[in-house]
Amino acid sequence: MISDYNYPDYDDPAGDGPRRGVAWRVLGWVAIGMAAVLVGISLVAYGAYRKLQGNISHEDVSSELGGHRPPKLNQALNILMIGSDQRNGANAQYGKDVGARSDTIILLHFSPGGKKAVGISFPRDSMVQLPQCTSHSGSTIPAHLGMINESFNNGGAGCTWRTIESLTKIRIDHFAQVDFTGFKRVVDALGGVEICLPQRVDDKDSGLHLSAGRHIVKGDQALAYVRNRHGLGDGSDLGRIKRQQKFLGAVVKKATSNGTLTNPARVYSFLTAATKSITTDKDFTVDEMKKVAGSVQGMSAGKVQFVTVPWQQYVPDPNRIAWKEPDADNLFAAIRNDNQVQAPPKAVKQASLPPSQVKVSVLNGTSIPGLAQRAGDQLTARGYSVVKVGTATGAKPSRTEVLYGSGADQQASALAQVVPNSKPVADQSAIAGVVDLVLGPDWQGLKGAQPTTIPSSPGAVNAGDDVCKAQ
Repeated sequence: MISDYNYPDYDDPAGDGPRRGVAWRVLGWVAIGMAAVLVGISLVAYGAYRKLQGNISHEDVSSELGGHRPPKLNQALNILMIGSDQRNGANAQYGKDVGARSDTIILLHFSPGGKKAVGISFPRDSMVQLPQCTSHSGSTIPAHLGMINESFNNGGAGCTWRTIESLTKIRIDHFAQVDFTGFKRVVDALGGVEICLPQRVDDKDSGLHLSAGRHIVKGDQALAYVRNRHGLGDGSDLGRIKRQQKFLGAVVKKATSNGTLTNPARVYSFLTAATKSITTDKDFTVDEMKKVAGSVQGMSAGKVQFVTVPWQQYVPDPNRIAWKEPDADNLFAAIRNDNQVQAPPKAVKQASLPPSQVKVSVLNGTSIPGLAQRAGDQLTARGYSVVKVGTATGAKPSRTEVLYGSGADQQASALAQVVPNSKPVADQSAIAGVVDLVLGPDWQGLKGAQPTTIPSSPGAVNAGDDVCKAQ
């Protein structure tokens, strides 16, 4: 459960420099990448996406990731969003250039088929075990305990990517890094974003001067809102994350409800602003983004949520936090195993034979690693006799099959009652007395099984909510 623990002012992410003004931290930077993903690349239909490809800066992070990465368990899409506070070039107006640092890390997860999306915020004050990384100068930084945002300082986007994968065991597909100037461009391309202030704000540090209530903010005013530190809330990092999550939700709501997705001119304007402002891995091309578009086609704002990793006070230092277990691991496990949103289970009919008398060979007919083992574990938990777990040979089935050998017709009928949309079929190649459960791409689990869903999180921000809704 997310608590309301307040942190004192703390601004130097590595603990070795002057106060940098945490107000610069902008979770809203991620709105650029988030909205670009949600809007998708429907522009491809108009033949202009290759021009956009030239706008994007790419970075090769493959050498940093190494070969020991988590396996990809399903067709979900995971994109790491990184907010950089670099102050050179067009960003020089926002302060002295002290090098690019990251105080914003979000893992954006799309369920298979575009049924839902969740953005997981990783607070920059989190004390975690950082993996070994290579610095910008080429030196090796050994694994150590430190704040999570040190990863970007140490080795850039590749090190942050490696860090999140090592901590969550979630396979990340791509990353997108965004900055201040791009944030303003995208908000302007959307025509502004609605915010709601609980009280009047006159903050000279951020330059935000607005009355209480609803406002449509653009450009510098929008940036001032997401940069604000002292004028709103309790000044804690977690309080700001919550406010900026609501801003992200408003961005998604605006992008999915004002015709942006269906208006070619708006799409082009929006994506031009977005692509000029992001750095991605070399494989996250505009062509690859077309696949993202397919993942989210038809997704409404109400299907998008933003949550924060469950946390608690870090005992050795009250200025830091630790992830709360087992809550954090439960969240990560649900993301790893999110095959798709499942309908409420229907009542299971009683089998004609007890499960213990049904011998089952579970064979994976898909390219999803570990699927047969998970199905076998489900059957074993139900009392079935699992005699084999392996990989199907020959052509891949288009759907899950229940095949049976000689003398196993009753066993096959019993098993079919707990296997969704299945009809037993005799197969001469099956072993006598054994039922083959060949898993296809439609496999979601046994009937009546608890679906693997992302745990609800107290205080989660839903993109479809009213911006003035109290949290």
